[in-house]
Amino acid sequence: QHQLEESGGDSVQTGGSLRLSCTGSGYSRSSHCAAWFRQTPTSGRELVAIIYRGSEDTWYSESAKGRFTISQDVRKRTVFLQMNYLEPDDSAMYYCATSGSGCRYARVIDIWGRGTPVTVSS
Repeated sequence: QHQLEESGGDSVQTGGSLRLSCTGSGYSRSSHCAAWFRQTPTSGRELVAIIYRGSEDTWYSESAKGRFTISQDVRKRTVFLQMNYLEPDDSAMYYCATSGSGCRYARVIDIWGRGTPVTVSS
């Protein structure tokens, strides 16, 4: 059983919406933050959004600002990523990640999910 499991990835058309979920024992009281990253076959892993478990402060990449919203339900150990106005460039494998120290860089992530695929067609 994986510590983090993502769900909600799907194929949608440009302008559509998806809500990704990430749940599991990997998001716990010892987690400082949770993040969503995404990766395509030709790109590196790109940070999309962060939520800080205690303060619920959030951070978004420039491409995500105004379109994506990260949120959490700590009782259910779940993090969400609501994605609106999706574009073909948003197509990627989306990974959930948690850390006890920081989430800005992949190298400090403690736990990764296996990913959920998002495809946006024009």
